[in-house]
Amino acid sequence: MRRPLRVAATLLVSALAVAYILHKIDLGKTARILGDASVPWVVVSAALTLVTVPPMAWRWQRLLEARDVHEGVRWLTRTYFVSYAWGQILPTSVGGDASRIFETARRHPGQITPVTGSVLLERALGGAVTLVLAGIGLLLAIGRYSIGAYVWLEAVFVVGTIAAGILFFSRTVRRKLRFAVPLARRLRVETPARAVYDGIHGYREHPGTLLLVSFVTVGLQLTRIVAIYASGRAVGIHLSLLPYVVLGPLLFLVMLVPFTVNGLGVREAFFVSFLGHLDVPADPAFACGFLFFVMTILLALPGLAVILWENVFDRRLPLLRSG
Repeated sequence: MRRPLRVAATLLVSALAVAYILHKIDLGKTARILGDASVPWVVVSAALTLVTVPPMAWRWQRLLEARDVHEGVRWLTRTYFVSYAWGQILPTSVGGDASRIFETARRHPGQITPVTGSVLLERALGGAVTLVLAGIGLLLAIGRYSIGAYVWLEAVFVVGTIAAGILFFSRTVRRKLRFAVPLARRLRVETPARAVYDGIHGYREHPGTLLLVSFVTVGLQLTRIVAIYASGRAVGIHLSLLPYVVLGPLLFLVMLVPFTVNGLGVREAFFVSFLGHLDVPADPAFACGFLFFVMTILLALPGLAVILWENVFDRRLPLLRSG
């Protein structure tokens, strides 16, 4: 019953988001805006999007090495691209993370706990850094832009992040969580729940690594924000970079929640709603969101090529040679 309800909820959210978008935009006008998009700005956005992947792989490598799991940046970069490909058909970032955990744990047998912890902690640190950047952006935007409604969204994520940090890193809370073990055992989720909890809690002893990863994440998030700004410029949105410092982090946070497959509809609706508060017409706002979607497709293409090579063409080569 859970799966049908989850599918129904996903379809409902997607339908509501698409209905909101169709209510706001003129499809013909939006198509013309996209057709007239500035190629140089699109190229800048694409380059800034792609260039972030190897540093993300290096960041992940630091987390793995802290737990004695050793892997090269080249393979981790490859795995990141593959996760983006799977993310196109699985729920938002969650699907891509599951792909990374599965592939890395299979490559390092017996290391499921630290591998799971590295991926989830990387995601959690990204969310925490994103909250900080969004908070700074909101403070700088006070009195300049009408985005007060998004303060509440920021507050919800702040409370959730603080609660998660206490849950996973506090030794006192860890002792009190023992009461949940029998329940998890009855529900047959003890093993994955323990892998997640112990995987993250183990980083309590590595504050230097967490600090380094956080600093790298700041640079990566700022680069992605500039990429969104470039997409906006490509479709004729002439805002300063500051509003995107607020929009980008909030968008990244929204995309972490598995509302729909690959964030379909929710992403574009967020652009229309947020930029609409800044007096940007719905059509260019949607066009900016659509270009952001195109960039996620661009990230998926190398991963798709890897999947096809490793699972189709690479397996055919021995047959071709023997024939």
